[in-house]
Amino acid sequence: MIDIKLIRENPDIVKENIKKKFQDEKLPFVDEVKELDERVRKLKNEGDLLRSEKNKKSSEIGLLMRDGKKDEAMKIKEEISSFGEKIEKLEEEEKKLNDQIREKMFVIPNIMDESVPIGEDDSKNVEIEKFGEPVVPDYEIPYHADIISSFNGLDKESAGRTSGEGFYYLLGDIARLHEAMLAYARDFMIDKGFTYAIPPFMIRSDVVTGVMSFPEMEEMMYKIEGEDLYLIGTSEHSMIGRFKGQIVKEADLPIAMTSYSPCFRKEGGSHGLEERGLYRVHQFEKQEMIVLCKPEERMDWYNKMWKYTVDFFRSLDVPVRTLECCSGDLADLKVKSCDVEAWSPRQKTYFEVGSCSTLGDAQARRLGIRTKGKDGIYYVDTLNNTVVATPRGLIAVVENNYQADGTLKIPKVLQPYMGGKELLEPIKK
Repeated sequence: MIDIKLIRENPDIVKENIKKKFQDEKLPFVDEVKELDERVRKLKNEGDLLRSEKNKKSSEIGLLMRDGKKDEAMKIKEEISSFGEKIEKLEEEEKKLNDQIREKMFVIPNIMDESVPIGEDDSKNVEIEKFGEPVVPDYEIPYHADIISSFNGLDKESAGRTSGEGFYYLLGDIARLHEAMLAYARDFMIDKGFTYAIPPFMIRSDVVTGVMSFPEMEEMMYKIEGEDLYLIGTSEHSMIGRFKGQIVKEADLPIAMTSYSPCFRKEGGSHGLEERGLYRVHQFEKQEMIVLCKPEERMDWYNKMWKYTVDFFRSLDVPVRTLECCSGDLADLKVKSCDVEAWSPRQKTYFEVGSCSTLGDAQARRLGIRTKGKDGIYYVDTLNNTVVATPRGLIAVVENNYQADGTLKIPKVLQPYMGGKELLEPIKK
């Protein structure tokens, strides 16, 4: 959510930003908010004048009573009573208009960074840099689900009976490899100075609407029937929500945390071979990083954070690249975002394994997360980034470490988490 002062003083900047995001249907909201805000301020002024007059009249009552002018005092009491009724009506109307403003402000997109490339959709995202050589070996790389099954590591048929499409059982060494990646990701980020956290896996609706846009919420979130609780789609939601309504100490900034959680997403409309495996599922596990910082520090943190994900995957012998998200692919709360994509030697292309975003103070405004500096109270900036989300991360490791004889090389950094194993031998031939 942007600062309403920007709409008051520079509505054309807000409109131009909307046009760059190809959301022209939202342009009327800017003028509507501006008009509603003017009405609110007019009501507030009327209310302030009435309160001032009420206080003035109230001070007269004591003097009149002292002078024995009881009738005059009673008249003023009646007048004050009518002032109270008028003030109450003004306050009710002011609240109603403020609710309308907030509703419209929630769908006006955040102001993007000037460096964001302009484009209608993800096809216009811009490759920034490649890390590692994207090798296609001279032997066939099977479909990832078939590789995993060769180690008796996957059972989707049973998961279909227990839970339906989009769920899975991971078994044996593959399940262990999956968890090894998460444990390594945890330690990787702790070594970077991040505080480890395990957050609540369910959050209330006021936290959900504070951390994401309404379209994302509807498309992604599972709601707990009969309760004001949602299953989290990423631990960023509950981690940022931890600071809801708080004034954090400026001396404590930046706050850098890395969090583990299961994640639950609807993932509607998935199709195709890749989605029938473990690429697009309703349940997965993730190691996340979130940062709260001063506005002037956000771009330094943004660049550090996506590089951590690159370094993480390179340590697993997985080539990656970074893509700058264009304006049309940028979620409404985001100021700037880039994706980290892993190389798939089977598909001979890259696929997304992480996303790094700075949201400016949009989430902080919605949730009331502030700090106090020498110039007064201000909203903090928030950032988030994926360290690893798996089984998607597992797919990248499996494909890039698959050997011609059907064995799976375990990256050196994961071997301590695998009891020292260096290689997995297929069980099914």
